[in-house]
Amino acid sequence: MKKFNSFLFAVALVSSSLVFNACGEDEPTDNGGSNNTSSEVVVTENIKANTTWTKDKTWILGGRIAVESGATLTIEAGTVVKGQAGTGANATALIIARGGKLDAQGTASAPIIFTSVADEIKSGMIESPNLAPDFNGLWGGIIVLGKAPSSLKADVPETNIEGIPVTDPNGLYGGNDASDNSGVIKYISIRHGGANIGEGNEINGLTLGGVGNGTVIENVEVIANQDDGIEWFGGSVNVKNAVVWNAGDDAIDTDQAWSGTLDNFIVICGDETDHALEIDGPEGSANAGHNLINGWVKGDAASELGDFRSNAQGSFKNIYFFNFDAGMKDGRGDLSLDAATVGNYGSSLTFDKLEITTDSSNLSKIFKGGTVANATKVTAPTVGASTAPFAGWSWAAKVEAYK
Repeated sequence: MKKFNSFLFAVALVSSSLVFNACGEDEPTDNGGSNNTSSEVVVTENIKANTTWTKDKTWILGGRIAVESGATLTIEAGTVVKGQAGTGANATALIIARGGKLDAQGTASAPIIFTSVADEIKSGMIESPNLAPDFNGLWGGIIVLGKAPSSLKADVPETNIEGIPVTDPNGLYGGNDASDNSGVIKYISIRHGGANIGEGNEINGLTLGGVGNGTVIENVEVIANQDDGIEWFGGSVNVKNAVVWNAGDDAIDTDQAWSGTLDNFIVICGDETDHALEIDGPEGSANAGHNLINGWVKGDAASELGDFRSNAQGSFKNIYFFNFDAGMKDGRGDLSLDAATVGNYGSSLTFDKLEITTDSSNLSKIFKGGTVANATKVTAPTVGASTAPFAGWSWAAKVEAYK
């Protein structure tokens, strides 16, 4: 069971149904435009035309809001977006549908923050003034969907993304355009999300379904998501400079033959994080591997380094692991390849320069399926991520949570 704070959820529910402005008047509802004069704008309708959300207002997701095909949502640097509470079909989320675009270009001095209405954070703040960095499930998350190829069951060209009802037509992803462009995402922090829409079906902090490599994603932080931090479902998009802290399930999760690269990433496992890395293979006949390079993974007693399964493929290089020893003592903490994957080792699944700081004298108990040949025990890393890109705008960097 993922961690969930019932008190904060109750606060969020109240905040969701009773939103007031400073004068005590009912907060006006807006369709996503920027002409409202209130300091808070509740968005309740899908975005069907080009729209800008400005940093002088707090934008509140009043439901599952989709940027529909042909429309671009521009979010100014320094803007705070908050999701109302909701579960099941009423879980709040921002969806960038196929053909829609998100232009969310924060900066190192003015990041864009997505969080819960229970969060009292305002534009210009980095740390939440009232929510701890392990409270999760208070709203949904961000879902970006594109037209790039994905290896899907029965080789169908498209399917519905997990985390939103299958009845929502804006939930489809997949296609044949590897260079598809869903917009630009830079310097954003996504916090306290992962609302549950059904048994075992939560929303990831950042979901990337069939997203093409014409999309730019750089400098992204996901904190305290009830399910995975970032999950790729096929597609070809590249992601650079990502930090995931206190994921309730897996920090980094890849599926359906995603063929892009994750470069310079930091994982900070929490006491509910299952795997730092969960790597799945193709579900259809199409094969493709991805690259994870330059990573820094801080463990926790309950977490495992990585689970490579279901014919997983790809290249994993320059990754440093530490702080897993407490978990290794009770059978956790290992990097393993399942029976359907171990045959790929050395061919379509490769490892290079894995380093670990550990009390263990036998690395073969940690790095399994032959991967120990690529692992080295160190007292200080010579590979891994650079923390410099996260300085100034990331909550995790501000409190040095990765140390």
